[in-house]
Amino acid sequence: MFTTLKNAFKIHELRNKILFTFAMLVVLRIGSQLPVPGVNAEVFQRWFSDNTNGAFSFFDAITGGSFTNMSILALGITPYITSSIIMQLLTIAIPKLEEMQREGEDGRKKIASFTRYVTVALALIQSTAMAIGFGRGGYLTHYNALNVICAIAALTAGSAFLMWVGERITEKGIGNGISIVLVINIISRLPEDLSTLFNQFVIGKPPATAILSAAIIFAIIIAMVVLVIILNDGIRKIPVQYANKVQGRKMVGGQTSNIPLKVNTAGVIPVIFAQSLMQTPIIISTFVGYNGTGVWSEILKYLNSSYWCNVSQLKYTLGLAVYVAMIVFFAYFYTSITFNPLMVADNMKKQGGFIPGIRPGKPTSDYLNKVLNYLVFIGAVGLTIIAVLPYVFNGLFKASVSFGGTSLIIIVSVVLETMKQVESQMLVRNYRGFLEK
Repeated sequence: MFTTLKNAFKIHELRNKILFTFAMLVVLRIGSQLPVPGVNAEVFQRWFSDNTNGAFSFFDAITGGSFTNMSILALGITPYITSSIIMQLLTIAIPKLEEMQREGEDGRKKIASFTRYVTVALALIQSTAMAIGFGRGGYLTHYNALNVICAIAALTAGSAFLMWVGERITEKGIGNGISIVLVINIISRLPEDLSTLFNQFVIGKPPATAILSAAIIFAIIIAMVVLVIILNDGIRKIPVQYANKVQGRKMVGGQTSNIPLKVNTAGVIPVIFAQSLMQTPIIISTFVGYNGTGVWSEILKYLNSSYWCNVSQLKYTLGLAVYVAMIVFFAYFYTSITFNPLMVADNMKKQGGFIPGIRPGKPTSDYLNKVLNYLVFIGAVGLTIIAVLPYVFNGLFKASVSFGGTSLIIIVSVVLETMKQVESQMLVRNYRGFLEK
């Protein structure tokens, strides 16, 4: 990775792209410190410290601390991510959008425009709910129409600005802009989280205990990163043979290719879906000021990751089992809507391709589906291990940090993908230079 960056800086064009990306990220970090007009920051920070749980800790992590500061970027990039997922699902459900996607670059530009509109709409809805909820809770200096409107406008504009910055990084920077914005927010919280872990388990302890604790912390983090890398790069290659055919006076075909099926086909989406469904009731209940008791209060404890794996309250760990089941379900669900074995088999048949030992058509589709089910299960198990381990350590050792398995998956995946993009741009430039010579 460092060699790739070193070589990239030697190329004027790539160096400018990297510096542009860095400048945009600096602007974002400055924006995360600009407070929303009319918000009493001290009161809000006290409220956040009293309501620290899995839902708000992760939300604050993906916003890079903007939520704790209640800055203009407090909504983060989540409205755009949600909008992208919604449009992806609608593309499969609505034939008109599916046709638009097949139109090529023009169709993709139209879908991107729709995604922006949906992003602004979602940001407006979320900012309205937050402004009104915080106003009723006394977190605005003056709860009146002007302050509420200012807060809504600032939060919505902040989310739209993040989307714009992400698109500019994709266009003029090193690419993968939205993901880079998300990752830099998560990384900005890592020093504080590591400091919290060291203060809790290392600082002030006897030398032998401190060294052992530090070694265990680093070993766990490194092991999880390695597991994420293996899971992210794991591929099952399905060999494909193309039959010989005559075109004019030439014999063409007879080539061998493969279909690369990723082990973690759905990426981090299943974990995000599962977390969103588990945490939404907690966030809504907190915003509306619900502090009651009864059945609903018990249900919220089952959904709250702060209660999972707690030895004194093991019954709430049932919520963790539901969380795991949802990860597995969404892994299969998301894969089923993004990869169509029947379409792949039909395309192979039209092009004269076949899998050795498998007949073209439906047998090929059934074979791909069978292999895919095994891969999805392995990927779901790997995702579950990475996502669940932080909750286990939190419940058993009270090692509470804002970053967890989900954050590590996002960081490692985006870093690897960004490095591949930089390498591909260097390769393209080398080919271009060779042709020019």
